[in-house]
Amino acid sequence: MGRYVARRLLQMIPVFFGTTLLIFLMVHALPGDPVLAMFGDKGADPATLAAKRHELGLDKSLPEQYFVYMRDMLLHFDFGTQIRNGRPVTEVLGAAFPVTLQLATLAFAFELIFGIGLGIIGGLKAGKLADNSILIFTLLIISIPVFVLGFFIKMVFADNLHWIDPNVSNDALWSEMIAPAIVLGGLSLAYVTRLTRTTMAENLRADYMRTAVAKGLPKRRIIGVHLMRNSMIPVITFLGTDIGALMGGAVVTEKIFNIKGVGGLIAESISRREGGTLVGLVTILVIVYLLTSLFIDLLYAVLDPRIRYA
Repeated sequence: MGRYVARRLLQMIPVFFGTTLLIFLMVHALPGDPVLAMFGDKGADPATLAAKRHELGLDKSLPEQYFVYMRDMLLHFDFGTQIRNGRPVTEVLGAAFPVTLQLATLAFAFELIFGIGLGIIGGLKAGKLADNSILIFTLLIISIPVFVLGFFIKMVFADNLHWIDPNVSNDALWSEMIAPAIVLGGLSLAYVTRLTRTTMAENLRADYMRTAVAKGLPKRRIIGVHLMRNSMIPVITFLGTDIGALMGGAVVTEKIFNIKGVGGLIAESISRREGGTLVGLVTILVIVYLLTSLFIDLLYAVLDPRIRYA
């Protein structure tokens, strides 16, 4: 296992530098001048703009800017400065990240519990009424865009029934996050359900299942140990990659419910052309995604020992 972990850690290094470089180049290719946007409609004289660009290091070439950014990040854990108010990105992210993490945690728990639960029911009842009903339900969820589902839930349960508040308060209470979490995790729930159902139905017809039944093993052991352990491998892989998607995909959901999280900061940074802030925020998401992928790979190797020696 130690060699496997070391190999995975080494593989993460070029992935990290490659993704950060790609993000850096894409962000700095955005149209508009963030320094000019600071002064709004009033504008500023060329000397002031040049001095501000020099202060922020925007007058350097892209390779120099990337080198300085990576040096500060790796040596000083400095992800840059927000151009609009001069606050460090780490400070801005420190206030927003817990909110998005709270939202993503609820969404992940929602898709994990209900997605796997519905998938198990569908897999064990393949071809029957319960299975067909679950497949129709998940197909409906997949067909609805996230922003449509968000506005629908907000209109019905907030505006008409008054069961929830239309927007999440600055306190970001757990009870206020339930509706946004359902919106954020709805699409993933459908995919987890269908993936679990498919793998369960396929493994039920596998030779090792017939062998377990022929040996006279208890049904609970056959399903709980043999069937579930092999069926969960692709599901866990999807869930692991989905954690990063939940963090990044919260942009739309946070906008609909006015949540002050990372998604809102990313949207604001794009609109204000704050490339440095955007690079810092997305880099944090890349780190979260890589660490999550590493954890899932290790869990994957525990479920299937053959992977350790691959």
